[in-house]
Amino acid sequence: MIKPFRIAVPQADLDDLADRLARTRWPNEVTDAGSDYGFPLARLKELTDHWRTSYDWRAHEATLNELPHFTTEIDDQTIHFVHVRCARPDALALILTHGWPGSFLEFLDVIEPLSRDFHLVIPSIPGFGFSGPTHERGWDLDRIARAWAELMRRLGYERYGAQGGDFGAGISMALGAVAPDHVAGVHVNYLPTRPDPDAGIELTAGEEARLDKIRHLMANRPPYQALQALTPQTIGYALTDSPVGQLAWIAERFAQWTDPRSQITDDRMLTGIALYWLTATAASSARLHHDVPRRAQTCPVPLGVAVFAHDITQSIRPLAERLYDVVHWSEFDRGGHFAAMEVPELLAEDVRKFFVSLHRVVQADEQQTRVVTG
Repeated sequence: MIKPFRIAVPQADLDDLADRLARTRWPNEVTDAGSDYGFPLARLKELTDHWRTSYDWRAHEATLNELPHFTTEIDDQTIHFVHVRCARPDALALILTHGWPGSFLEFLDVIEPLSRDFHLVIPSIPGFGFSGPTHERGWDLDRIARAWAELMRRLGYERYGAQGGDFGAGISMALGAVAPDHVAGVHVNYLPTRPDPDAGIELTAGEEARLDKIRHLMANRPPYQALQALTPQTIGYALTDSPVGQLAWIAERFAQWTDPRSQITDDRMLTGIALYWLTATAASSARLHHDVPRRAQTCPVPLGVAVFAHDITQSIRPLAERLYDVVHWSEFDRGGHFAAMEVPELLAEDVRKFFVSLHRVVQADEQQTRVVTG
């Protein structure tokens, strides 16, 4: 059963948050620490003061409730999603999937341009936000993809596309693998391409530089990732008990992963962080790092790739083409890891181009089939 859903955070939870923020116990910081010791104290105090004194959750909650929210239960797990229908009934449907530390909020600025041409389904990953917390192990990319396939079946979509970044990219590609007869294509804005000494491919200087960056990242696993992959429950205690801890944990990702020119406001970032705090999903969302397999994700359907200059890593096309049916590739000189928030106009247009082109090919094939069999 699919049920309408409305965001309504109890006032007691907001009062508790304000009280905890006011009673923050701050550590000291060495002189001229910068960011080499971690997230800077002055910036964190600034964000905390804004969150406590001037940020208005109720205003953002009201804006979010203007969207059509729903929940359903799949595989004994509550699944929350936003469902926006295009004015054209025959439009292709797209399922858009966020990553960590994101949420369905990432896609707010692409809903309007994309819904001109597509029906949009924007779920929250199990364990994240209003789809959390999870209560059992095993919610990996394939299991989430199977849940997405069931969600799209319940919504009546026989043929659809998938798009995502970060974990959302892996989930979208897994969806293409578990439901290849239903997924027209997958578009991603994050596609790690690992070194392959057996590839026998001559790379350009620019591609070699990208490969060096990937090697460095593989050899120096980020601390947040190691903790969430190895002991998500342990770090979950701290993040679930301290809103400033949750704030620093995610704000540091935004500081490190975005294009310096990006215009993500503190309010937009705080709304996403508040979502993690108010739903107590720090630990359950972190478990995805623990459960995700350390292997290349298969994807048998056509793939479109958008590469943004300030992402954590940049994909290398010759290596990607050895593994996937890459039919669309775009490179952008701005934008970072949170492309849907940083450069929504660029991402939306790239997604539109990819899927409009695919949809035309599918329609042409169907027309040809009718002619041949008629």
